[in-house]
Parts: sequence; C-alpha cells; structure tokens
Amino acid sequence: MHSFLNSNLRRLVVCLFVTALQWTHCSLSGAEWEGYEKRDFVVDGRNAFLIVPKTSAIGNPWIWRTEFFGHEPQADLALLANGFHVAYIDLQNLYGSPVAMKHMDSFYGHVTKEFSLSSKSVLEGFSRGGLFSMNWAARNPEKVACVYNDAPVCDFKSWPGGIGKGKGSPGDWERVKSLYGFASDDEALAYKLNPVDNLAALANAKIPLLHVCGETDDVVPIEENSRLVEQRYKQLGGPFTMIAKPNCNHHPHSLKDPARIVNFVLTHTGFADRIREPATPYGYDYFALRGGLNHCRHKFLKEKTGRVAFLGGSITASASGWRDQVCEDLNRRFPETKFDFINAGIPSLGSTPGAFRYQRDVLNHGPIDLLFEEAAVNDDTNGFSNVEQVRGMEGIVRQARLANPSIDIVLLHFADPGKIDQINRGEVPAVIGNHEKVAEHYGLPSINLAKEVAERIHAGEFTWAKDFRDLHPSPFGHELYAKSINRLFAAAWKDSSTNVAEIKAPPLPAPLDAHSYFHGRLISPKDAVENKSVTIEKGWVLVPDWVPSDNAGTRPGFVKVPALVAEEVGSTLKFKFHGTGVGLFVASGPDTGAIEFRVDNGDWRTQELFTVWSPQLHLPWAKMLAAELAAGDHVVELKVANAADPKSKGHAIRVIYLLVN
Repeated sequence: MHSFLNSNLRRLVVCLFVTALQWTHCSLSGAEWEGYEKRDFVVDGRNAFLIVPKTSAIGNPWIWRTEFFGHEPQADLALLANGFHVAYIDLQNLYGSPVAMKHMDSFYGHVTKEFSLSSKSVLEGFSRGGLFSMNWAARNPEKVACVYNDAPVCDFKSWPGGIGKGKGSPGDWERVKSLYGFASDDEALAYKLNPVDNLAALANAKIPLLHVCGETDDVVPIEENSRLVEQRYKQLGGPFTMIAKPNCNHHPHSLKDPARIVNFVLTHTGFADRIREPATPYGYDYFALRGGLNHCRHKFLKEKTGRVAFLGGSITASASGWRDQVCEDLNRRFPETKFDFINAGIPSLGSTPGAFRYQRDVLNHGPIDLLFEEAAVNDDTNGFSNVEQVRGMEGIVRQARLANPSIDIVLLHFADPGKIDQINRGEVPAVIGNHEKVAEHYGLPSINLAKEVAERIHAGEFTWAKDFRDLHPSPFGHELYAKSINRLFAAAWKDSSTNVAEIKAPPLPAPLDAHSYFHGRLISPKDAVENKSVTIEKGWVLVPDWVPSDNAGTRPGFVKVPALVAEEVGSTLKFKFHGTGVGLFVASGPDTGAIEFRVDNGDWRTQELFTVWSPQLHLPWAKMLAAELAAGDHVVELKVANAADPKSKGHAIRVIYLLVN
C-alpha cells in the first residue's frame, strides 16, 4: 500500500508539473487592448502577451516592444491595422543584461513556435528599451527584419551612468552594475559590448535601423547615443535612418502621426506597397483647430452661398498664389456653393493698418462668412510693438465678430528668415506669440506656417534659398501654404455629412486690451475738410486726386485718392475727433519727413514717418499718435517738423487717411 501511494503521489506530482508547463506556454484569450485581442501567457516565469490583429498579414509579421508597452502606441496601432502582431515580455529593470537576453531567447522561441509568427521580428526599443533591442539584435541578426528605436539608450555609461551630458540615475546605475556582474564603476565603464560598441554583426547583416530622437534630449543625450550609433553604423556600411525632432527633449516619444515609422517597418518587411506619404516631417501638424470652422460650413452647405475674405499683405495679394489655390479648394469641396472671394491683400500692410481698413476693404463687400488674416511678417518687419501687434490683430478679429458673430476666422503666421532662425533656436517669435494670444482668446483656428517651413527645411525636404527663395514665396512656397490650409480644412470638416445642424454663435469675450483698434475707422481728408473736423492753419493743401510726381511706386488704395499734403516745415492743422485713439495713414515716400503733434494742448511730441523702404516707394504707413485717450472729444494739432531722416529728400507729409479709434 505504501509503495502504491508513493507511486500515485509521484504520478500526481508529474501530472501537476506537466500541467504547469502547459499552462506556462498556453494563451489566455478574452482580454483586449485598444480593441484588439490580447493573449496573455508566461515564459520563463515572466509575464508576456501578444496583441493579435483583426486579420493577420501574410507571413504573420510582428513587432516586439521591449519596454514601456502602451506608451505612445501610435506606431503599434498602425501596424496592427496593417496586420502585424505586437508582442511584449515584461523584463523591466533588466537593462538589456545577459539574463534579459536569455528571457528574450525563450520568448522568441515561444511566439514563433506557438503562434507561428514570422522568423524575423521587428524590434522596438523605447528609451532603456534600446539596450534590449540592440543587444538582442546583435546576438541574433538572422532573426531580425529591422529595428525601430525611440530616444534609445545605446550606452549605459550615458544613462543611467551619467558619464557625459546626461543627468544619469544613480539607483539604476547600481542595478545595471549588479545585473551585468560589474564589481566597480571602472569595470562597468570599461565594458565593450554596449550597443554603440557592438554594431559589426548588425552592419554585416545589413539590418536597417531607425532612430527617432529629440535633439535636445537631456536624459538620453542624442550625441552620446543615437548620433554615435549613426556615425559608427554608417562607417560599417549599415543602413541607418535618423528622425531627429527639433527642440524636443526625451519626451514626447514617437510621432503623433507615425507614418514615417510605419513606412520604415513596412518597407523592410515586404509590405512597401502599403506605405503612405506622411503629411508632415515630425508627425504633428502646424494648425490649432480651437473653435473650428463649422459656422461657415453650415452656411456653404445650407444656403449654397459664401463670402470669403483674405486680409493681409503682399503674400496674400499675390496672384496665382496660396489665396487662389484655397479658393479652388473651397470650390472643390463645396461644388454647389456660389462663392464671393474678396482679395483684401495690400503689400506692406500688417494688423494695425488692417484694423483701420477692415470696414473699407472687407465689410463694404457685405457679410463675411470666412476670413483669412495674415500679418506676422509685416507686423514684425515693420517694427510694431508687442502691444500694437495685439491691438491690431484684436482690432481685426473683434470688428469681424461684431459685424457677424458667426464668422469663422483663420490666422496665418507666414515665414521669414528671422522667424526661421528663432524657431530653430527653440524660440517662439514674439509676433506669433502675440497673434496666438488673440487666437486663443477668441477660439480661432490658426496655422504656424513659419514653424512648418522651418521644420521642413530642418528635415531636409527643401531649402529656403533654392526652393522657398524669399518671404514672398516661390510657387513652391505658395503651394506649401495652400496644402497646409487644405489639411486644416480636412481636419475641421472630417464629418462629410451634409446634414449640418446650425451652430450658435460663440459669446464675445471681453477685449484682451480695451484700447485695441476694434472701433478703428479711416477718415477721408476730403470728408474731414468738408465737415470742418479739419482746420488748415498754414501750409497744408487738400489734393483731391493725389499721385506722386517722382517715379517711386505706390500701393492700391493709397494713390489717386484725396490727400492732405504739406511740404514746408512749420505747416500746421488741427483735427477734431471723437474716440480714444488717433493716428495717420500716410504715403511715406523718398521726401517724407517727421510730424510734430500734441493732443488737447498737451506736450508736443515727434513721430518719424520716413521708413527704410521710403526711398523706392510711397509706402502706406499707419502710425498711431495717441491710443489710450479717455473716450470723448479731442483735438490733435499737427505740425511739419524741422527734423527729418538724413536719407529723406525733404519734409513732405502726405496724409491719405486720418485714423480714429
């Protein structure tokens, strides 16, 4: 009996052991991740799982995330949609050490056998996961299709050791030494099998590597890790691709739109026919939707009419440029809608002039459904202050909303060399920041085209000198601007349904600046003389149809119009007005001087009106003389100053419009 019991006990133990082994290698269905089946199992005592695509691609391809599963999973999700499996085994805090390699060997053997996955894996190493992916690939190049690493640790001396530019992590460093069996720091620092040192086998096998990194990573510095791998791998003849995200630290990982990552994987696993062109170089777009564009869409679809205005400077005024391409796009998107397109672009003019001419050049055409406004180039290059940049832009936006509470407005920030230099340094150009304050306050869509141009140049897509050419873009540049606006439309109007419910107009917030120019208007000198708000005391003449007598250029709307003209020093006039601000819109040409002024018998001050462009052009030039007056009636006195810019040929002042806010 004793022998029988012992025999049965042994059989029970064996049975339980076998059952345990079977359990270790079996999958548990019923779990889910992001809408996909998740099969959990255990290998070598380590928890593991496999995410299964809805329909597996031919050959059962798979990507193996080595660390931080589920963090920035956009590439994994896109590959699942392409029929890839996504695999993971929990090896946290093993830092790609020899013990981790043994677990990875077991895991690979299990998933390729039990799930019939491809014999060639795509390895994916996030951060410290780079130690796992690179070390295992170096040991098993024949089992690797390609490697995608994201801000990867490629040398544990850099992280967690902190021997270099990185911050390091003392606790992790001690664990690394223990796991690798190092008795001292010196022994760890002398180790020669870090990924940066151990690339020959991968290079000989021509394993493609993709590294996606932040250029300003201070946790895993790119120079000590991925750049070093890039340099050495290429020297060994290995194929290497770098996506270095400008002004990006260790986070965020990956790309919001993972097309470039997914294309890399598809290309090197036999699915190149599935790749799609990425919209942008670093996986994110350059627009902010905020309140969107639903009001104008409702009008276009329901009433089959639409009025779209384009307010800005020379980049907007350009014929056959971005503006015309956007008009074509709108006609394509709304083929049954009859559009009235208003070109209110005048070269050289920014937001302050735009606020004062908005009634004349935009609203006089009738109610506006969609307004595009750009002033970032001229507000900057024309030297308007931060305060004026806000006051001018808010003046346009608030006027537009007061005239039509349901209007949709898009602010555009175009590029110039100065902005590109600032963006490359990780700075936000002040003018873009100022205009964005207005966009955020009023919930307006905006597009940072300056950043887009800077980053596409950084990514090597084109050059400023050969392709873009100037702040007045080449046809290539105009097309880039139009495509970016097209993507904004696509995002704003993802719902293609024609059953669009009417949307209530958003409430109008309090002004950002009570002195913004949202009550700005142009006063014709002819009207001002006739209604006696202007009193000519000495030297000024009302010219009914002013044109220059020299050969300098002019701008539309600022020539062959009435003008108050004075050419002699000491010429004086008075202007009575009601409001909180007063200024002048002059034609600043080769002989333009300076104006002295005082308000309500206050102190005399001087405003220079000659500009750097004046020698070649009678430039429309808007200057506020006083902008923070108490609301009410005021009188401003003007006198042609004795002083003038040394480059000016005279002292002439030609007032095309008086400005009143």
